[in-house]
Amino acid sequence: MATTEWREKPRRSPNRGRGLGEMTPSQVFLAHGALILLALIMTYPVVWMVLASFRPQGEIFADLGLIPTHWTLENYVTGWNFFGNVTFTTFFFNSFVICALAVVGNVLACSLAGYAFGRLEFRWKPFWFAIMIGSLMLPIHAQLIPQYIAFMKIGWVNTILPLVVPKFLATDAFYVFLMVQFMRTLPKELEQAAALDGASYWQRFTRIILPLCLPAIVTTSIFTFINTYNDFLGQLIYLSGLPRLTVPLALRLFVDSGGGQSSFGSSSRRPSSWASRSWDRN
Repeated sequence: MATTEWREKPRRSPNRGRGLGEMTPSQVFLAHGALILLALIMTYPVVWMVLASFRPQGEIFADLGLIPTHWTLENYVTGWNFFGNVTFTTFFFNSFVICALAVVGNVLACSLAGYAFGRLEFRWKPFWFAIMIGSLMLPIHAQLIPQYIAFMKIGWVNTILPLVVPKFLATDAFYVFLMVQFMRTLPKELEQAAALDGASYWQRFTRIILPLCLPAIVTTSIFTFINTYNDFLGQLIYLSGLPRLTVPLALRLFVDSGGGQSSFGSSSRRPSSWASRSWDRN
């Protein structure tokens, strides 16, 4: 005789929150409306700042409305050519050259070091790996003076070499560790099969491991570019003279050394005292 099995419908816990699908249309409308209102409040200062850049200098704080009364590009033209013959084209070029070389150096060096620590066996490997991880805890401020003295003795100060050459020597332990952890997840059978076919270590690295590490390579490239572009302290220490400055340093020139007030748009339109010293150190 056929029997039917009766099952009790599971009850939802009274403490469990209601999902978006369980909300009524009015509740969904109110929730989305609150989020949109919050987003508008948070983005309003940014939108006002962008639109205020199209106002004349005397109208920026005179009229706090959102839409400018008089539209002008004078602020952009003046700011771009604020330093005379050296424009922001030079500063952007310097920044992107340093960032491009740093990205290439970090990807090459850190992937090679990561392959050695993650896939190869050599003497004292745990010891050297511990030294590499321990360098993450060394403060950057403790390295500034010894590095500056070393670079000054070999004549690299006031060049991009101190900012670029260390990247080709796998000095960023974080990215080496990132490569090591990613390469350890790859199956060893891939390399073993290539070794049976007579592939060397270099062929296994370039043809098998490196293509599979594309996510780690992209992550390393993005973070290296961002960190290098925003490296104000390193660029401030090793670079001087307007033709060699980067965008972060050039933007700092718009701020007076006295009270932190922007010197842009002033009637004299002269660089700040810090800018004058940088110009003199050509």
